[in-house]
Amino acid sequence: MSYVKRIVCLANSYKTGGLCIAGREITENGFGGWIRPVSNRPTAEVSFPEYRYANNTSPRLLDIIDVPLLNPQPRQHQTENHVVDASQRWVKVGELEWERLEQIRNHPPILWINSDQTRDGSRFNCISQAEAGTQNYSLVLIRPENFVVRIGSSTWEGRTKRTYHGGFTYNGVQYILRSTDPAVRNAFAGKEEGDYPIKDVYLCVSLTEPAPQDGRCHKLVAAVISNPPL
Repeated sequence: MSYVKRIVCLANSYKTGGLCIAGREITENGFGGWIRPVSNRPTAEVSFPEYRYANNTSPRLLDIIDVPLLNPQPRQHQTENHVVDASQRWVKVGELEWERLEQIRNHPPILWINSDQTRDGSRFNCISQAEAGTQNYSLVLIRPENFVVRIGSSTWEGRTKRTYHGGFTYNGVQYILRSTDPAVRNAFAGKEEGDYPIKDVYLCVSLTEPAPQDGRCHKLVAAVISNPPL
């Protein structure tokens, strides 16, 4: 039997074949834990037919949504996962004011474990599967310091593509993480390479499942929630 969770959307990011959408549950007593609606596909992304509203629009950050679900499906450290009921539409019931984010942000001392990084200019952006196995959550909402969107490029097998990272300081530690937020890519698609500071920002940071290319779990900036919005 399906059930409905009311969430405020705090992540709406690219994932292979679709999106990764997640948020905090809203209950009669206030805000609850994190919910990540997922599909039954191996990569767990949700596709447009699974997350669309009845008017064929898509959820946006800070939307308050009633999401029909079938069952919890935690996967390793991604304990927040629930399988979507694709036979029913999602329903937008309101929007959360940006000022209320301070009530629901998380306060982890560090972002999981700061032990490893890839060779693309990132910093503390990944951990091993063994390290991820010691964690019991994969989503946080934080308020960083000195946040910049870093636009760059990378070349692989003769092909060059733009790269989008978020650089910031959190509890005295500098992080540089890849951004999968569509709003970031849309807002900075025409910009030259470089760093672009953004003030008044919250970040949803996600810890992925093991990546096929290197087996590590990667930290991503899944959403940049700014005032005004990007």
